[in-house]
Amino acid sequence: MNKESKRREALLYHSEPTPGKIQVVPTKKYATQRDLSLAYSPGVAEPCLEIAANVEDVYKYTAKGNLVAVISNGTAVLGLGDIGPEASKPVMEGKGLLFKIFSDIDVFDIEIGTKDIEEFIQTVKNIAPTFGGINLEDIKAPESFEIERRLVEELDIPVMHDDQHGTAIISSAALINALELAGKKAEDVKMVVSGAGSAAIACTDLYVLLGVKVENIMMFNSKGLLTKGNPALSDLQLKYAVDGAKIELSEAVKGADVFIGLSSGDILSPEMLLTMKDNPIVFAMANPNPEIDYNLAVETRKDVIMATGRSDFPNQVNNVLGFPYIFRGALDVRATKINEAMKMAAVKALAILAKEPVPEQVNVAYGATKLGFGQEYIIPKPFDPRLITIVAPAVAKAAMDSGVAKSPITDWAAYEDVLRERMGNDNKMVRLMTNRAKMDPKRIVFAEADQLNVLKAAQIVYEDGIGFPILLGDKDVILGLKKELGFDAELEIIDPKTNEEAARRNKFATAYWETRERRGVSLLDSQKFMRERNYFAAMMVNSGEADALVTGHTRSYPSVVKPMLQLIDKAHGASLVATANMMLTSRGPMFLSDTAININPTSEDLVNIAIMTAKTAKMFGVEPVIAMVSFSNFGSSTSPGAAKVRDAVAYLHKNHPELIVDGEIQADFALNPEMLQEKFPFSKLAGKKVNTLIFPNLESANITYKLLKELYKVNSIGPIMMGMGKPVHIFQLGASVEEMVNMAAIAVIDAQEKENKKNKLAKE
Repeated sequence: MNKESKRREALLYHSEPTPGKIQVVPTKKYATQRDLSLAYSPGVAEPCLEIAANVEDVYKYTAKGNLVAVISNGTAVLGLGDIGPEASKPVMEGKGLLFKIFSDIDVFDIEIGTKDIEEFIQTVKNIAPTFGGINLEDIKAPESFEIERRLVEELDIPVMHDDQHGTAIISSAALINALELAGKKAEDVKMVVSGAGSAAIACTDLYVLLGVKVENIMMFNSKGLLTKGNPALSDLQLKYAVDGAKIELSEAVKGADVFIGLSSGDILSPEMLLTMKDNPIVFAMANPNPEIDYNLAVETRKDVIMATGRSDFPNQVNNVLGFPYIFRGALDVRATKINEAMKMAAVKALAILAKEPVPEQVNVAYGATKLGFGQEYIIPKPFDPRLITIVAPAVAKAAMDSGVAKSPITDWAAYEDVLRERMGNDNKMVRLMTNRAKMDPKRIVFAEADQLNVLKAAQIVYEDGIGFPILLGDKDVILGLKKELGFDAELEIIDPKTNEEAARRNKFATAYWETRERRGVSLLDSQKFMRERNYFAAMMVNSGEADALVTGHTRSYPSVVKPMLQLIDKAHGASLVATANMMLTSRGPMFLSDTAININPTSEDLVNIAIMTAKTAKMFGVEPVIAMVSFSNFGSSTSPGAAKVRDAVAYLHKNHPELIVDGEIQADFALNPEMLQEKFPFSKLAGKKVNTLIFPNLESANITYKLLKELYKVNSIGPIMMGMGKPVHIFQLGASVEEMVNMAAIAVIDAQEKENKKNKLAKE
């Protein structure tokens, strides 16, 4: 995508369909006049009087306890500098979005139109009664230090400037583990810090608390080494100023154990890296270009322990590992501040978490066989679901132990359950899925690439690194649409009907005919079929000229699935082909099967569909808890429809005891743990959270997923083809660009899985 196209896409994202990225939604019923009279006058007077009598009751009757203000004056925005409060608003909204999706904290973004320290402080103090916490953002140094110091002292709610402390906390966790790997002690290491801004100062302050000695630190700004007597230095910088003449950065790193980069790209050369001690620790955190490129650093020295601020390299120092969970823990005990003990608790929790066995969901997300503590894994990954249940409780406990918690937690197990529930309400699965696809992108045929939305999807797939599109369709139309979209990547474009494709078309036709010659298909029929792009695309996958295929945007599902079933064999051991839809619901991902192919499956079919759906769920790191749903509960009906579900469950219980599955059961009981426990405590589903539904027929499954999608705007990914020998996936007619991108990611993951399975069998 060219620069102008990227600019246009970014502007559209922030302006359509509704300007901005966050909104306020009601949390109470408001359908009736009675509801409204409770929400406002006269009912609202009662909580007002309670709060007037006891101000602490504001946490009981209002949203204050889960509400954080993200506050800036726009004086140090990202890499944009002093752009003003209005221009900073998109960034503050973005921060609010991260708070919500990672820790379920609500946010109001506040942009203040002053650069005066005292005015800023007074403004925040005046609005503080609204909020449970204050996150300061993008305020330039040295003002940011004074603003934070004063607000921490003068307010009784948590206050933190994440630009400073977020990077400090995450990199400190990484430093603890890097030192352990390097066999070094904090008090012994020589450290060079490139950068002397607010983040660099905050980081170095925390490293000192970890044991690094001030006299072993050399700090540089853009003018060079910080030296005493320099009138341009702030008091905070003077802490790290040294006596004597200035030396160059290249001299300072000689014999250094640790290099911390919070400055600008490409200032640490390979030659300089070679002069550092054995097992050098290099945190090159400048963005987008690190102080030294990751690949260059590890090629220069195999013993380097490296971290950057980028997501495309191991050991990303990403603030999202910290601030959502630090505020979560602070809010949940109603801490009066975020103190050093709480920050250090977050540091240690992150460091310890990196040494724990990694959940399969995280391995899946990062395309790893098995992530483990080592040079390429010294801090947890941002998609690790354990972060909220590890970091937030550690921070909460530190607040209690240090005496700043007004509402201590007594039942830690129950608290962790609450935290897990908070994380069921966003689309993390999409991020996990696309991230995994990007680990090993594959060649994907887009069989309808001369359709604008399909080409848009292919563009996103290519530019996001999900896969390498092969575009099928009218070449002139595709080239025209590419120009319109600013999609200037050189990709393979194929029109199966053209003369230039005659040889490949005939090759595919012959191969197809040889498999169907005894089923009434002539060579001439095969040649005609290969002029049709879905047949041609399927043969590309069959022949190994492509790794995966997506199609179906412009045609009905039955008409598209037919050539796939004719040309693509079933997977080894599969007795049927079925589909599942992954629904991204408020309770987390739900898998629904069979949503598109088997009209009235038999009991045996239901068994196979359940087993395939369980494997699909595991492919995404989800441990399946399967309800075989019906209109009946555990034998309450003798109808054939209920009986076949019951028979399937009996077979699974006997032959697949490893599966958590039960039924037949009505959907409301399956999805309501309290009802299920009360009425059917004997069920294997009792006490568990169902995440997979197997339906007795196509009608019920298809209607259910489409109702969820349209009535409640639940994101649907699928139908995911199961039981096919090749990665072939079919869009629903008229699928959106987002849905097609998601299906392309599914196709890539499917190709990865099939390739891994093939390689495993070859080794055996």
